[in-house]
Amino acid sequence: MHDLGLPEAVDTHFFDTPDDAAVALADAVARHLSERLLIAPRASLVVSGGSTPLPFFEALREKPLDWARIDVLLADERWVPEDDKDSNTRLVRENLLQGPASEARYLSLKQPGDTPAEGLAAVESALNDLHLPLDVLILGMGNDGHTASLFPDAPELDEALDTDSAAIVVPMTPASQPQKRITLTLRALNQAGFTALHLKGDDKLKTLQTACSDIGKVWDMPVRAFLKPGLQVYWSA
Repeated sequence: MHDLGLPEAVDTHFFDTPDDAAVALADAVARHLSERLLIAPRASLVVSGGSTPLPFFEALREKPLDWARIDVLLADERWVPEDDKDSNTRLVRENLLQGPASEARYLSLKQPGDTPAEGLAAVESALNDLHLPLDVLILGMGNDGHTASLFPDAPELDEALDTDSAAIVVPMTPASQPQKRITLTLRALNQAGFTALHLKGDDKLKTLQTACSDIGKVWDMPVRAFLKPGLQVYWSA
């Protein structure tokens, strides 16, 4: 069932329920953040939006971490007001940055400006203190093979995937999506100390299997850029 054709040294973790996957992922993330904070003044945690991460957020927020020393940010954001129902920032504030985790420093990708391009300088300023490589990165995946807001149909995809570029955030305007977006670039997302792909449902397994079938074609399915040794895949039914 789970013969996906993933590259060697990609670890897979399969669970019967989303809650089981969420608890295991939260344990792994908390362990990595704790170890990082033993040797560094701060640690970074990059998360993704959508419904799949919600039980993970609920499990992680109760961990007894030194949250005041953790920088939390999103891998990408829709360019909508923070109180909009489609805002990933709202999702993170309401579901992750609660309880002990409310002490974390949140670095918002949504800044003033009518468009992501207009707000880009403010976003870059908000991320001035972000240290690369990232410490923990939790990604999702769409059935078109996008991750973060690295959409195959975005005209800005070349810039977002250019690891030689100094940019760590790029505005994205994929035709398939109703809202403009902003995303961390591949340069910023690459080489995190711990990277997990958090998935739910048989459809995502099929998409992942398709992505594994021709890993070199990153522009067709940008998630392929992360299918490499060290990746942790957490999946539940």
